[in-house]
Amino acid sequence: MAYTQAHLDALEAALVKGEKRVTFGDKTVEYRSVDELQAAIASVKRDLFEQAVDTGLWPGAPRQIRVTTGKGF
Repeated sequence: MAYTQAHLDALEAALVKGEKRVTFGDKTVEYRSVDELQAAIASVKRDLFEQAVDTGLWPGAPRQIRVTTGKGF
């Protein structure tokens, strides 16, 4: 599932309010604990980052090019 910034905002707003129930659109999810809600936030953040890397909005891992030289053959 492709998450959006609105999904992340809804999860973080619920965490700030101390709620365990998050409603987005026509779907409602009730988390069992704050730890589970925090894990969901981390998962959404990770997915948003991966989407940004895939679309080129965020640079991926840097590439290294190593050049060595020496005398002779």
